[in-house]
Amino acid sequence: MSEQYNVQFINPILRAVLNVLSTMANVEVTPGKPYLNNNGLAVGDITGSVGIDGYAIGVISLSLSKGVVLTIVNNMLYENFTEINEEIADAVGELTNMISGQARSILSESDISFSAGTPKVIHGKGEKIDHIPSVPVLAVPFSSSHGDLVVEISLSNS
Repeated sequence: MSEQYNVQFINPILRAVLNVLSTMANVEVTPGKPYLNNNGLAVGDITGSVGIDGYAIGVISLSLSKGVVLTIVNNMLYENFTEINEEIADAVGELTNMISGQARSILSESDISFSAGTPKVIHGKGEKIDHIPSVPVLAVPFSSSHGDLVVEISLSNS
């Protein structure tokens, strides 16, 4: 696997997921065993993805099951949504932005910098995520009592 998939870069992203979900949504998640997801398809009901540039060029995505995304957004917004709608989609984009922002902050402490673009939200399982072509996609599953989510990272040095 490529040099850019080192723990010095990956762990801050995973810490950001844990911190943002815990502090902003009062949702505790447990990371599972990382794997490669090279089919480029969303595993969750809704996915937020953001392009990054700097230390490496790539994409970070957050793919969430319906149960966990509804719990996260309802807790964040003090609402009672029962279906995925445009407000949920907007919140997933913002959640993706918060996670990438916190990861950037953590990484800057190690003199690793990158910038992030505007998050894109994809509706539906099996939809194509715009990861970097021909680059391994590292997937880290997380579980919670409300459902599952997967963080995917694809990075290229060029």
